[in-house]
Amino acid sequence: MIFGYVRVSKNEQNQDLQFDALRKAGCEKIFHEKVSGASKERPEYAKMISELRKGDVLVVWRIDRLGRATYELIKLMVEWKDMGVDFRSISEGIDTSTKMGRLWYMLSSVFAENEREILMERTIAGLEAARARGRVGGRPKGLTKKSKELASLAAILYQSKKYTTKQICEQLKIGSKATLYNYLRHEGIPIEGWFRGSKRE
Repeated sequence: MIFGYVRVSKNEQNQDLQFDALRKAGCEKIFHEKVSGASKERPEYAKMISELRKGDVLVVWRIDRLGRATYELIKLMVEWKDMGVDFRSISEGIDTSTKMGRLWYMLSSVFAENEREILMERTIAGLEAARARGRVGGRPKGLTKKSKELASLAAILYQSKKYTTKQICEQLKIGSKATLYNYLRHEGIPIEGWFRGSKRE
C-alpha cells in the first residue's frame, strides 16, 4: 500500500499543495496533522508508522515534513528499508525503490552505522596529509549547516571509490565540481592531484 504523510505547522493553514502532490504520486491513504516538526506528540504520524508493512511505500512531499534531524531521518530510512518499506520524497527526488534510490539507501546505511568512526578517521588522515604537505590547521570555515551535511555525504561517497565526481555531483545535486572539491577539503580530504587526468572524473 502507498501511504502519504502531510504535516503543516500550527501557523500554516493550507495543506492543499502537499495533498495534491501525494495524490498525484498515487497515495492510497494519507495521514495528516497540524503540528510543529519539533513536537514529540504526533498521533497521526505514530498511527501511520504502526500500519507500515513489508511491501508498503511511504511518501512525503518534502523530507522535512517528517520533522526530524538529518541523522535521525537517515536512521528511519534504514529501518524502513530493513522492514521492506520503500520511501519517497517528492521534492528531493528520493525513491528507495529505484537504482539511484538504492544508492541513497546504501549511503544512508553507511552514514547511520559508521558516522562517528568515519569522521574520526577522515579528520586524522586529512590533518596528517596536510602536515606532510607543510600545511597546518583544520577544516575551512564558512559553510552553512546544509552545506556541511552535503560535504559529509559527498566525502563518504568519494571515499567508497565506487562513484565518479560527476555521479556524486548529480546524486547530491551539487552545482559544480569546484563546489564538490571545496566540500571534500572541508572534510579534511587532500584533493591536489587526485582529479586532473584521473578516472574519477
